[in-house]
Amino acid sequence: MTREINRCGLLAGPVTVAGMTIDARAMWVRFETYHDVTYFTPESRAATDELGCKGGWMGYFGMRAAPLGAASPELVAATFYNFHPAKVARAIPDAWRIAAPEEYLRVRLLGADRSIRRMLPASMLESAELAEAAVLLRSAAEHAPTAGRPLGAANAALDWPTEPHLVLWQAATLLRESRGDGHVAALVAAGLDPCETLVIFGADRGIDPGYLRLARGWSEDEWQRAHQRLVDRDLITPAAELTDAGAELRRWVEERTDEGGALPWQAIGADATARTAALLTPISLSLAQANSAMEVNPMALSPVAELSRPMAERAG
Repeated sequence: MTREINRCGLLAGPVTVAGMTIDARAMWVRFETYHDVTYFTPESRAATDELGCKGGWMGYFGMRAAPLGAASPELVAATFYNFHPAKVARAIPDAWRIAAPEEYLRVRLLGADRSIRRMLPASMLESAELAEAAVLLRSAAEHAPTAGRPLGAANAALDWPTEPHLVLWQAATLLRESRGDGHVAALVAAGLDPCETLVIFGADRGIDPGYLRLARGWSEDEWQRAHQRLVDRDLITPAAELTDAGAELRRWVEERTDEGGALPWQAIGADATARTAALLTPISLSLAQANSAMEVNPMALSPVAELSRPMAERAG
């Protein structure tokens, strides 16, 4: 399978599943951007503050983990993977003492609703195109694999909202959590522990280590020890540059992630996938342009740049 890095820093190149060529990475950018209104918008923070959360991270962990029920900090750290367990433990299980998981699900949907309503123009929010996108994305999401994917399975068990923009949001959330579970499985198979995952990802994408450490809660000492383990495996250099072996391992992880993430699109077929992309692109671009929280992010995702050009040009 041939891959190359495109000018937005995303791995480019479709995967072939059961004879169908699918650009799972491009589809991920589109539904990930729609989902990303969930946790770090003013509306989301206000909703969890009203619930009684102590800080934004308690709201984040409570809302994202709520589909699992009153999960332990160990389970949350394991499923989220790259957060330091101590960072998780500062929020969980205290979050469940403030409110039940069902309340976090309620405010998660409330915050997403308010955010989307602010960011999307009414003409787009109420359009036939958005309603059609919701139907198509839900169809794909209902084919998202859940076996061995705990966050995907937990989100798949939730009741669906009725308003199209929220159906679209829930479908995006289910797809991204199923894909994320598959990504974790690939990382485990690659022998990358949570901190090593961040170190090699940061080296690959040129992300400031201090930013990643702060975002995920790792100390400088823990980071340096993970760095040394990767040096010992000849995956990065002492100067934190990828070796050939490190670049190949990163490609392998992303390819496995894309292959697993392609299954919903293979299920609905090429025509429905292309139509979903065409409908979702302007909607997600509008959100990306309005969502300042996504201007810098630990995923190294540049949604405005990626969504502003046709999918056919992604490998250019």
